[in-house]
Amino acid sequence: MTKNSTSSTPAPGTLAGRREWTALGVLMLPLLLVSMDVSVLYFAIPAISADLEPSGTQQLWIFDIYAFVLAGLLMTMGSLGDRIGRRKLLLFGAAAFGTASVIAAYANSAETLIAARALLGIGGATLMPSTMAIIRTMFTDPGQRAKAIGMWSGVMTGGIALGSVMSGVLVEYFWWGSVFLVNLPAMVLLLVLGPILLPESKNPEPGRFDLLSVPLSMAAVLPVIYGIKEIPSEGWNVRYVVSITVGLVFAVLFVHRQRTAKSPLISPALFRGRGFAPAVVLNLISSFGMMGSAYFTTQYLQSVLGKSSMEAALWALLPTVLVGVAAPVAAQLVQKGVHRAHVVSGGFVTAACGYGLLALAGSDSMWLVLAGAGVLASGIVTVMSQMMDLALGTVPVGNAGAASSLLETGAEFGGALGMAVLGSIGTAVYRHDIPSGAPAAAHETLGGALAVAQQLPGDAGQALATAAREAFTSGMQAAAIAGVILLLGAATLATATLRKVHVHEAEAPEGAESLV
Repeated sequence: MTKNSTSSTPAPGTLAGRREWTALGVLMLPLLLVSMDVSVLYFAIPAISADLEPSGTQQLWIFDIYAFVLAGLLMTMGSLGDRIGRRKLLLFGAAAFGTASVIAAYANSAETLIAARALLGIGGATLMPSTMAIIRTMFTDPGQRAKAIGMWSGVMTGGIALGSVMSGVLVEYFWWGSVFLVNLPAMVLLLVLGPILLPESKNPEPGRFDLLSVPLSMAAVLPVIYGIKEIPSEGWNVRYVVSITVGLVFAVLFVHRQRTAKSPLISPALFRGRGFAPAVVLNLISSFGMMGSAYFTTQYLQSVLGKSSMEAALWALLPTVLVGVAAPVAAQLVQKGVHRAHVVSGGFVTAACGYGLLALAGSDSMWLVLAGAGVLASGIVTVMSQMMDLALGTVPVGNAGAASSLLETGAEFGGALGMAVLGSIGTAVYRHDIPSGAPAAAHETLGGALAVAQQLPGDAGQALATAAREAFTSGMQAAAIAGVILLLGAATLATATLRKVHVHEAEAPEGAESLV
């Protein structure tokens, strides 16, 4: 592979060597940090609030702007990488991410920090699809690619859990800006080693970049993500329903544009590849299951069991131990002849069993909840790694960036939907079970009930706190039962849609529209 070649992709089936595996290790560092940035503010926000004194609205934007920009630009950046080169876009993203990290670390106002977090989102949107597309380029042997994607999935999932713990440790011993500066060494390493180790690849005949599709894609994604993210905490407010509706209208316009444009941002031909559409849908459902459970388990550890934020974050790392082995085991099963449909269905059934354990939890069942979270996460990662491998193995290398961005955009939607739907179920049960004579604030959230309980004298406060914790646990149980039903349905769907899918390496040249 030459340094500047745009056609350095190995022939299908060629085994990757030490160079490619070393390059994969370099790619894992920025990927870990991008995923950590989703949760890295969990413990830093009190210190940030004390220093920068943001308003309530500004504090929400400090949290949310990163995920919003990331989700809104994934499709644009994936398609752009296919056109200008994935390595080039990756290095640009690394430079932007590192620069934004410095700006965020030394921000002297809430506005500056919000802008820096938005720039971090732009950098993250370039890094995520680029890393997956480059993996598709470097690993053309199906077995090796499956292992590499399994590592990608494990790092991505583990980074979200690790981000909150690392932020707690750094804020404990340093100032809040250190949670951003930790990004710099990995980005510098990528900028130094990337041009040496990573191959450049792109679609040599991508057509003109469709500028109109960019605002259409953002107008489709952002209002929907915003609406469904706010529903769990605020309820079905009219403005959130309107936001989702507006996004769906733009989604229809975006799809129409892709079907009629001469050079679409996302080629409809991707969905003619056998297995690609089921992979996107099943990956979305798996993200739904993962984030839907996280909504409850984090609150359970802190508010029901009374763990401190740091204790809860450390305990939450325990279930990720199972995640590290799930994807490699799934890849080995497929390589040894077990049909992918059965492996994916088994992953969904495993995840459903995790939800089943959560449904059995009481208000003092830490180990049962942790076990349920671990079993659920291992099943979900099994599905995710297989769906990524299936989707990337189905499309030509020239479309790998666009394919990756669609998978990740779907995962963002799935995660937000999981929190909205299961969160709404849990909230409805909580409000039904909370004593009718409790103050209004206690009927809204568990946190509100515990705050009210602290103000009540003696046994009255203790009784309200106990009732609120039990009501929340009942809500978690109801949401878990819904999760079991959903994931068992997904297992059936996976069997039905994947049983006839036998993916061979896409042999069409880069830029070709025909798919295997």
